Amino acid sequence: MLSRVAENLYWMARYLERAENTARLINSTTQVLLDLPRGARFGWDVLIRVVGLDELYHAKHAVADEYRIVHFLIQDEDNPSSILASIRHARENSRTFREVLPTEFWERVNALYLYVQRNAERATQGRSQRYEVLAHVIEARQSIVGLITGSMSHDVAYQFIKLGRNIERADMTTRIVDVNSAVLLPEDRALAGPVLERLWMATLLALSAYQMYRRHVAVHVRGPNVVNFLLKDPHFPRTVRHCLDEIEGCLSVLPRHAEPMQAVRRAWRRLERMRLEALAPHVLHEYLDQVQTDLGAIHEAVSRHYFHLHRLPSLPTPTRPASQ
Repeated sequence: MLSRVAENLYWMARYLERAENTARLINSTTQVLLDLPRGARFGWDVLIRVVGLDELYHAKHAVADEYRIVHFLIQDEDNPSSILASIRHARENSRTFREVLPTEFWERVNALYLYVQRNAERATQGRSQRYEVLAHVIEARQSIVGLITGSMSHDVAYQFIKLGRNIERADMTTRIVDVNSAVLLPEDRALAGPVLERLWMATLLALSAYQMYRRHVAVHVRGPNVVNFLLKDPHFPRTVRHCLDEIEGCLSVLPRHAEPMQAVRRAWRRLERMRLEALAPHVLHEYLDQVQTDLGAIHEAVSRHYFHLHRLPSLPTPTRPASQ
């Protein structure tokens, strides 16, 4: 496969996953705000910090209010990670290699792009309308994943799609978990406990993980248990551990995987060594930053060895042994 095609498939998958998870993040934050009692504080500017877009946002806006931040994350095409821009990038990446993908793929991605383009402004007008539009984005994206999984040969092209999807998914899972570290709890401990429980429940719901958490961990929602589940559970498909296992599986069937595989295993070992019980919010934030750094290292290794191999230093020419 041409490295250009492989890179386009990889980024197409990342952009679609990013659009879905940004929708999940916004809906989750909206729910958190509705449930906060008196004495608890949370600012919308947390969202742009969590997704790493605070510098880009503040270069354009002096005020960080709900309307501007939601507009920036949903429809601002100057923001390359907005939902509309992400879906447009995925659409353009898939346009030139439609023969690699199932026939219906282009139709569904194009329909999703047109839907967001028509309804993005409506999503900034009110919270109920926003929830409806973003829920449609999530459902349409899940439909596209189901189409690829069930109607595409699991060949090299499929592995690059799966690789991009799981790197992006693991990264966005850490960012959704990180939102809770920015909530200022009320000083009254009697109020702080229920607030924390509701915050972590919202996190589970944002990742469609609430039912599986109750089934495999506990009925009651506790912060340390939720963090441990979303980072280390090997079975739920949105946990960091499961995504790392999927990335390793993709790399195992691709050639020249030594360096990317080392990066995955370093991330896996560091994750396993993390002790996530009773962490202070700032410590959890640092742990999540480290996971994101490890995922960035995996991306860099994949990019070097599959998309930009010509930029690597050339290997020395082997010399013929001297004749005896």
